[in-house]
Amino acid sequence: MTSHLTLDDLTNWFAEGNKPRDQWHIGTEHEKIGFCMDTLRPIPYEGERSIQSLLTLLADKDWQPVEESGKIIALKKGMASITLEPGGQLELSGAPLETIHQTCEETTSYHRILKTITDELRIGFLAMGFQPKWQRSDIPLMPKARYNIMRNYMPQVGSGGLDMMMRTATVQANLDYGSEADMAQKMRIALCLQPLVTSLYAASPFENGKPSGFLSRRGACWLDTDTKRTGIPACAFENDFGFAAYTEWALDAPMYFVIRDHIYIDCAGASFRDFMDGKLEQLPGEFPGIEDWELHISTLFPDVRLKQYMEMRGADAGPWPWICSLSALWKGLLYDEQAQQKAWEMIADWSHAEVVQLREEVPKSALATPFRKTTVLQLCKQMLQISRSGLERIDASNSAGENETIFLKPLESAVASGQTQAEFWLKLYNGAWNKNIDRVFFEAMHI
Repeated sequence: MTSHLTLDDLTNWFAEGNKPRDQWHIGTEHEKIGFCMDTLRPIPYEGERSIQSLLTLLADKDWQPVEESGKIIALKKGMASITLEPGGQLELSGAPLETIHQTCEETTSYHRILKTITDELRIGFLAMGFQPKWQRSDIPLMPKARYNIMRNYMPQVGSGGLDMMMRTATVQANLDYGSEADMAQKMRIALCLQPLVTSLYAASPFENGKPSGFLSRRGACWLDTDTKRTGIPACAFENDFGFAAYTEWALDAPMYFVIRDHIYIDCAGASFRDFMDGKLEQLPGEFPGIEDWELHISTLFPDVRLKQYMEMRGADAGPWPWICSLSALWKGLLYDEQAQQKAWEMIADWSHAEVVQLREEVPKSALATPFRKTTVLQLCKQMLQISRSGLERIDASNSAGENETIFLKPLESAVASGQTQAEFWLKLYNGAWNKNIDRVFFEAMHI
């Protein structure tokens, strides 16, 4: 039987993430939607040309395989990992690194290795936020027990969950915090700016082979995906927000599962509060350990997720330069004191209701979305200026003497043109592609 946990234990788990500024790092995660080069169909898990073959070949490149029920489902190397999303999307969870230059080197190295294997297997990966052609029924399932539980539960709590699982891809930046107060301010800033990031990174305009009516179809999925564990938690807009408030919010989110003896036990919809009282129906009389809490926290999907670091979760996957740009953007905003204060001043009077409404609108209209007396485009320009100034003050340079502002270039080009990647592709679709969606598989190929 595991030891009893208190509310303070759960709250203190977040506090253990506090780090002094000189120990702050940044991690970058990015997903890719795979396809077979000849048929454009999603990659199956098994077979000569498959996800299994891809992971096996990657394991030969000094990655350590992770198996479940005898099937390879992930790879690890140091602090980095390569994992499978429910629809076969491939995700690199990068190591915590000191500079965006290192992030770029990590990403470049990964893509070089991946390209040698994808060329051999005749597969490709899309730099998009949503599967542009194939329906959920066309996508092979991955052999991970947790995904079976989630797939069964998702339709009970929203219409977008299965699409989110099977057909979306994202890029994510992970940041550290120095204290409870620092976390609270960063959380509020990041939640307010997340709709701006969704707009700027909009790169998923297609669904089922034609325009979906959204510029970020991925963003639209999240609008009706289990609202108890997603979105913009209202508690973060309270003046006394901190670790305890986030703990209470997390406790109100239903569980998915627990793991015992390496087996996933379906607890979908159950209460972690009941588990704390020894009243979990699936494990009667048993109490959770801190590893159960950590697992539960990993199954929550707010736009900014708190662990022992913070995950920025608002962006569509996009072309290669946009991967490092997301981490650069957030580093500039939140790792320089002056920039963080400027970002706070930008959003300090934004209400929870306003931000929720903005989040609902931007998947459709992105940079053109109105907000108060301005537009998201103008707000993105302001956000980028703050980030650029922050990165200039941090002044982390590469061997050529360039600081991390070089990674903001794709974002600055987008706001200068006022056009998202999604709108660029839509223009091609309606013009040079002659409405042939197959063209996007090669125009938007990741590597």
